[in-house]
Amino acid sequence: MGVFKFASCDGCQLSILNLEDDLLALGQALDIAYFPEASSRMEAGPYDIALVEGSITTAEDAHRIRSVREQAIVLMTIGACATAGGIQALRNWADVESFKQVVYPSPQYIQSLSTSTPISGHVRVDFELWGCPIDKGQLLRIITDLLAGVRPRLSADSVCIECKRRGNVCVMVAKGIPCLGPVTRTGCGAICPSMGRDCYGCFGPTEGARTGPGMPPNTASLAHQFHQGLQLIPIEVVRRFRGINGDTESFKRESESWEKKM
Repeated sequence: MGVFKFASCDGCQLSILNLEDDLLALGQALDIAYFPEASSRMEAGPYDIALVEGSITTAEDAHRIRSVREQAIVLMTIGACATAGGIQALRNWADVESFKQVVYPSPQYIQSLSTSTPISGHVRVDFELWGCPIDKGQLLRIITDLLAGVRPRLSADSVCIECKRRGNVCVMVAKGIPCLGPVTRTGCGAICPSMGRDCYGCFGPTEGARTGPGMPPNTASLAHQFHQGLQLIPIEVVRRFRGINGDTESFKRESESWEKKM
């Protein structure tokens, strides 16, 4: 197995290290041949499994990810940056060149793309593990399935389902807090609602929870509730959907539709 990093904060790689004792057991079942975050030992491919963290933000990265894809039998993206472009994908709605002029004294030396895009925008991806950061239990389950020759399957239910399982009181109904839980896939264990806070959509838009397999979530209904029921003005609705996974198709479409109402 190889673990590769692109534009990211390294949080998902730290989640791998947080497997602790399970990581030791995993190391007995497979050879972790390339993982610069954890070891100076770096063996060349090919790799049976390649875990990729981070988005593509430079021309060099766009070239490097193709090389990783050629060396990997199974390529799995881990985390919001790799699966959706991450928080850095906010640049996709901005003028990156103007940012360079403001932030850097010598902007001519900054070689970056005008967009931040997920790995799937450049190469074929076999599996996607969502989250910011990923859930280490889900990661262990997927790798275990791959080692056993079983096709990994993760739930596409919404965070609301997880809240019901944990017996949480709905923060949107009880507290009037704009929560993205109804349109966000489970996987985090409903951490934020369990602490009385709203869901920020860290695990990306859910699929098939209410609308059928492969169908997008009903973001329009939730956005209407934010605006009419909770009195959020359009820019606040935009900001709710334009976050960590804001460049995913369903969240992006919803934020842009409300941007036109500003």
